[in-house]
Amino acid sequence: MTVTPIRIALADDQPLFSAGLKMILRSQEDMDLVGEAVNGQAAVDLVQEKCPDVLLMDIRMPVMDGITATRTILAKSSGTATKIIVLTTIQHDEAVVRAIQAGAAGFLTKDTTPDFLLAAIRTVHSGHSVIAPAITNELLRDYTTPSAGNDAALAELSGRERDVFLLTAKGLGNAEIAASLVLSEATVKSHVGSILAKLKLKNRIQLVAFAYENNVLN
Repeated sequence: MTVTPIRIALADDQPLFSAGLKMILRSQEDMDLVGEAVNGQAAVDLVQEKCPDVLLMDIRMPVMDGITATRTILAKSSGTATKIIVLTTIQHDEAVVRAIQAGAAGFLTKDTTPDFLLAAIRTVHSGHSVIAPAITNELLRDYTTPSAGNDAALAELSGRERDVFLLTAKGLGNAEIAASLVLSEATVKSHVGSILAKLKLKNRIQLVAFAYENNVLN
């Protein structure tokens, strides 16, 4: 059976780092490097032209930074959006939080291993996020200024959806939520999808950010 390759684009202004990434990506039979950009504006243009499945986006670039580029790309996208993984030199970085809030599906540090990079691309392409919940919570706790308690933020959710929201925001996976609430994993997955749609969020990482921004985890 023929497998359709994952279409990947790269946005980074460091030639040596980019060259290493391209070698790794081109070594994979299930991946196709469809283009590269050296700044954020070029990344926006590249996505419009090539519509890659996954974009590896450096956070700090000239002309337009990766956060602004991420926000611009995802604001223009449809339901089949390019999924963005941001790249950073340090893990505990306020810019990572801004990228998450902009809609990135996750982040990788530039010293990650090739195997982890490839696994992350495949994971994001399959519809999941690539960031450990504990790291997400730590970053958002340190770099997010919450508003006053805002129950109205969850007003659109049903009682059960609110339960699922709170457990998801605390970093629990579907299996753990299902066990805690005595639901099937399929039901939890359905609830999470409904929550994201009602709150106009793109992924579970944005859900965690939303919880911190609206001070609903206390």
